[in-house]
This record gives sequence, C-alpha cells and structure tokens, in this order.
Amino acid sequence: MFGMGFAEILIIGVIAILFLGPDKLPETMVQIAKFFKSVKTTVASAKSSIEEELHIQEIKEEANSYKQQFVDATNELEKSTGIEDLKDEMHEIKKGVYVDAQTTATPTEPQADPAPKKPEVVTFSKKPKKSKGLGLDDPIDSDDDFDTTPSEKA
Repeated sequence: MFGMGFAEILIIGVIAILFLGPDKLPETMVQIAKFFKSVKTTVASAKSSIEEELHIQEIKEEANSYKQQFVDATNELEKSTGIEDLKDEMHEIKKGVYVDAQTTATPTEPQADPAPKKPEVVTFSKKPKKSKGLGLDDPIDSDDDFDTTPSEKA
C-alpha cells in the first residue's frame, strides 16, 4: 500500500503505540480505517464519473462522425444529381419573376382598356298573344312571339 513495505508499516505502528498509548490506539486505528474507506469510495465515485464522462464523450464523437458521414453523403448526392444546378436555376428564375413583377406593378404607359366590358346578354321574353279565348290551347305559329332584343340586365 502506497509503496510501503512491511518494515515501514511496523515502524509506524511502534511510533503510534508510543505516542497514543495502548488505550487510544484501537480507537485511532478504527478512525484511520474509516478515513481510508471514505477516501476509497470518493476516488471510486470520481473514477466512475470520469469514465461516464469519457463514455459520453465517445458517444458524442460517434454521433459527430455519423453526422459528418450524412453531410458527405448529402453533398455527394447533390453533386451526382445536379440539384445544386437546379437550385441555381430556380434562384435565377425567381429573380426574373421578381424583377418582372416590379416592372408590371408600376406601368409607365396607361393601359388602353383597364376593365373588361360587361358581356351583352340576350334574353327571350314572350309577347302576350291576342287570342279569342283563354289562350292556353292555342299553338305558337310564328317566330315573332319572342323578343330577341339585347337587354342590360346583367
């Protein structure tokens, strides 16, 4: 223990008996044993927490390596499929649409016909027929029974 041999431990024991006396020596040995036991448990606890931290560090390193592999695979896939070129083309198209939208939003020349005209609606209305009776059984015999003039009802 601590690089001490049997001779050194014996010398320490003799000195302890001389200084403490035979009546206090057993009590002091119990306290020293408790102290070494508490030091041992503290060292074991610190060792386990360090090992746990090292294990967490290993997990973090492994996760970072997986992340790097994923990023590399994504970049390789983008290069092989030409996604980056498509993204650039889409960006240029968006710029063009944005510029076109700005130029049409503030026209320099007034438009000739800004609002469309209302459509012309043709309705057919039946002209009352002069009949001798009730007029329910009389057949329609000419084309001039309907009015085909355009109206502005729409």
